[in-house]
Amino acid sequence: MKYGAELQDNIFGPWRSSYVAYDALKKELKSRTQNRIWTDLDEYEFVCLLDNEHMKVHDFINAKLSEIDTRILYCERTIQSLQNSETMNSDASYTLMDETLTEILFDVNDLSRFTRVNFLAIQKILKKHDRWTLLNLRQEYVLKLREKPLDKQKFDVAIVYISALHDICRNRGKKHTGNSAAGGDQNAFERATAKYWIHPDNITEVKAIVMLHLPVLVFNTAKKWEPEDSAVSSVYFDNHNLDLYTGRLQRDEMAEAIRFRWYGPFESKNAFVERKTHHATWLNGASVKDRFRVNENRVNEFVSGAYTAEQIAQDFRATGADEAAVKDVHFIADGVQTSFREKQLEPMLRVFYNRTAFQLPGDQKLRISLDTDLTFIREDHTDGIHRRQNPPNNWRRTDVRTDYPFNHVKDSDILRFPYAVLETKLQTHLGQEPPTWLTKLIESHLVHEVPRFSKYLQGASHFYREKLPLLPWWLTEIDVDIRRARSENTGLTRSQSFKPLIDGKYRRAMIEEKERAKKAAESQTVYHIQDNTVANTYTNMNNAGGADKAIQDAQRRRSLVVDDKQELAWKPVYNNANSQDTQYTNLRPDSKRQGSSSQNSATNQPLLDNDPLGGQLQSSKKQADQFYSPGKKTTASSSTVTNLGSGLSGSTANLTKEKKQKQGLGVPVAFDEEAQVGEKKKKSKKLKLEPKTFFANERTFIAWLQFCALLLSVALSLLNLGSDETARIMGGVFIGLAIVVALYALYLFEKRAWMINNHSEGRYDDIWGPAVLCILLVVALIINFYLRFR
Repeated sequence: MKYGAELQDNIFGPWRSSYVAYDALKKELKSRTQNRIWTDLDEYEFVCLLDNEHMKVHDFINAKLSEIDTRILYCERTIQSLQNSETMNSDASYTLMDETLTEILFDVNDLSRFTRVNFLAIQKILKKHDRWTLLNLRQEYVLKLREKPLDKQKFDVAIVYISALHDICRNRGKKHTGNSAAGGDQNAFERATAKYWIHPDNITEVKAIVMLHLPVLVFNTAKKWEPEDSAVSSVYFDNHNLDLYTGRLQRDEMAEAIRFRWYGPFESKNAFVERKTHHATWLNGASVKDRFRVNENRVNEFVSGAYTAEQIAQDFRATGADEAAVKDVHFIADGVQTSFREKQLEPMLRVFYNRTAFQLPGDQKLRISLDTDLTFIREDHTDGIHRRQNPPNNWRRTDVRTDYPFNHVKDSDILRFPYAVLETKLQTHLGQEPPTWLTKLIESHLVHEVPRFSKYLQGASHFYREKLPLLPWWLTEIDVDIRRARSENTGLTRSQSFKPLIDGKYRRAMIEEKERAKKAAESQTVYHIQDNTVANTYTNMNNAGGADKAIQDAQRRRSLVVDDKQELAWKPVYNNANSQDTQYTNLRPDSKRQGSSSQNSATNQPLLDNDPLGGQLQSSKKQADQFYSPGKKTTASSSTVTNLGSGLSGSTANLTKEKKQKQGLGVPVAFDEEAQVGEKKKKSKKLKLEPKTFFANERTFIAWLQFCALLLSVALSLLNLGSDETARIMGGVFIGLAIVVALYALYLFEKRAWMINNHSEGRYDDIWGPAVLCILLVVALIINFYLRFR
């Protein structure tokens, strides 16, 4: 598809006049280059036209951003008034503010699309200019684009504030009691992880969809959120042979990945020493991520060994930490320093990105992160260039901070990844299923699944390709356009009247549906608690002991049985040492080209070679395959509900052998009230209807009848008082028009009454009626003038 047609498909109707006049610029360029020589005057006039279009787009974006900021400020003050006033504090008020914030969120999404579409339009027209005129305006125009940038980063601030206000409305003015910084210093992460690529066209839409269900996690609520707070920087360590890279790629036992990470600006005083271990022997084969905090000014001492594990443990003990945590920190620090000595590790690669995390404060059952502006920067000295000079052999470069897109870094030292990375993390030891909305999102056109994707493996395979015998399987996917046709009723769309639709539904309808599902789930849960309390108590008394440890170990390992063919597709591919081509198109071992849509539907989980439970993990293969097979509908089993009931009664630790086999150990799931309701949602009791709803329908019907009465008055006057044949004909036309309008009004009245009685979620507005009525009136007037003056 040519970009002109693509641009037309992406234009938002109400803003049509504010888009770049791409077709006009292209026509102007073509007319000046055909059959004549491009002159300096042509260049000057074309640049003036392009500057006008650029200024028009830039000014429109700034005006819209100011408008959005004003609307957010208005919502914030209104919500504060609702919280401080007992008379105004009601569910209806918060629902109204929720809908207002949803409107603002849709405008932010539309503005993000507007920005990207126009930026690409300018890039395309510059490319055509340079190709047809043999000049280099594209390079010269970069300075103008930097002076008046089309910057998406501004939208993140609006999304964070909308998320905070949305969360208040969602909780009806109450604040979460959990710690917003939960997880900031955790050591062992027990989560099942899946990773996806997001095309830049879909980033803001994905953020908005997730934000409607989970709030943006802000670690430091004591200060105003700034874009720099989302920056995450990591320095990965390896040796000259890239042994850690090879071990992680081949998924060797005890394979390590060691990195030093800091959050926010470059001047951050804290750094985290992190170590990922695949199938750690001290955890009976579980894969684990450990980390501890260290002051930035002591990182070099830690790397050299001058700052020992014993000193780190003593400093940590001085903060008042318990002895178990001190021993864990000592164990991690000693293990990392041992790897530094034995494997001769040194800084190799920096990974930078801006992260937006979504999570309920204090609740780690489900966490979603979206990493944008992903950038890889070399930190090593292996090619003879000393990149870490101030001070010499520092643990990181000081000339690279957090100023994305790092234009001052040499092209040979940097890789800007073309996609964002979405990562879902589910705690698996709670026996829960993923939310319905999350399942719908990951199966939509907005994401592209990339199992086992690793940022470090991606960056290392780019910079050190000539040294590597193996390359990651996903490199071939980078050259493929991962965008797909928009799925019907998926994502953020607008109705024909430009009303916001979420997955094809209005926001109010979604809220009401979720409330009905929540009430039905609560009643169902109470029923199971009352029905199974005695049975669960007896079961828990008889299953204490070794079964607990076996289940806990299996759940911590978070494994799934993966199809052999699927496993083969994810394996690393051999690097052709004789080829100097930097493209990734020939890396796939088979000759057939796979499509852009993801065929890898299983989650990104480590495979297990040993099974301490014998065949019990294999017995869960069927459940795991059913859950992760695309297109299959999954429902919560009765054992899951039973386990939930026993958990509420304080007895979740023990399960019978039969229940353990049914629930599918190791299946990564997350709790969702909607999933437990299932088909019983349809059987829930009808909500009480307000009489004013019926009266509103009747008032609309009466308004249509008043118009019919007016038409009949005109028609009867023409029939009775008209002196010629033309008047009588027009009287008949208006009588027919009045009959048509009356019948249509009756049809609308009956249809809406039926929809109200049946709680239908369809459209209640009338798009075609008023338009058709106006057309009929104009036609009647045209007939009147024609008959009178012919």
